[in-house]
This record gives sequence, structure tokens and C-alpha cells, in this order.
Amino acid sequence: MKKLLLIVLCVATLFGAHMEISKDATCLIRKIKLYTAPEWAASIQVRSGKIAYFSSPKSMFEFYFQPGKWPEYNVKSEDDMRIHVTNFNTLEKIPAKQAFFVYGSSKISPAGDDLPAFSTKQEAEAFLKKYNGSRVMDFSQVSDGLINLLNGRTR
Repeated sequence: MKKLLLIVLCVATLFGAHMEISKDATCLIRKIKLYTAPEWAASIQVRSGKIAYFSSPKSMFEFYFQPGKWPEYNVKSEDDMRIHVTNFNTLEKIPAKQAFFVYGSSKISPAGDDLPAFSTKQEAEAFLKKYNGSRVMDFSQVSDGLINLLNGRTR
């Protein structure tokens, strides 16, 4: 019975947990306090255990595509990163590679035009309709070029 309870508690902490954000957590890219807009928060934990926080999925993708800009995180490969985003509707912490992102909506993050994240494609499609989004994408469909476009850069 104790083993079953322990297993249930462990699973509960993995699923449905909110992203833990302290009042001091600041976006690595934009230096914005995360607690002001928790529905946009994202994080990347690197192999050393160090965690980088981001004010939005867009900011998180900026780090993901060019981690060498921040050598103190010592990212050598994609495998060095555990990436999480916040479900915009529920504030639940979800693995970014399993999330669905909405491009082109009228909702903007503290970082400007952005990609709100959702646990399911259905949630993302409902948000897209409600806020006049253009497209639902999975993690693999987000490119460095799209992030540059959202930032107003044409590289």
C-alpha cells in the first residue's frame, strides 16, 4: 500500500504540476520577472542542473536555437537540455517537445509577438479561433527563422 501511494505521489508531481517560479526568477533573454505573466513562462534545465528561465516560449526558443550565446550553461547538444513551457490555459508545466504552439494570435507576451503553448492540439486550435491565430505548430515546426520574424529581425 505504501509503495502504491509513493508511486501515485511521484506521478502526480510529474503531471499537472505548475512551473515553480520564485519572485526573483528573471528571463535570461529579456530580464523580465516571470511572476508577472506566469502563463508565458518557460524553462530549460541543463545537464549540470542549472535552470534558465524565460518570459515566454519565444525567448526559450532563442536560447534553444543558439545556446552558444550563453557559454555559462555549457550546452553541447540538444540532449543537454530539458525544456518546459507553461500551458497557457492551465499554468501546468509541460514538456516543450510535446506542446502545441499558436502563431499569429492577438495575444502578446511580455516579450511581444509570441507562441502561446498548450498541452493538446485541441486547446491550441480553440485558442487560435478565439484570438485570431494563424497556425498551430508542434515543437519541430518552430524554426530559428520564425523566432527571428517574431522578433522583427530578417536574418
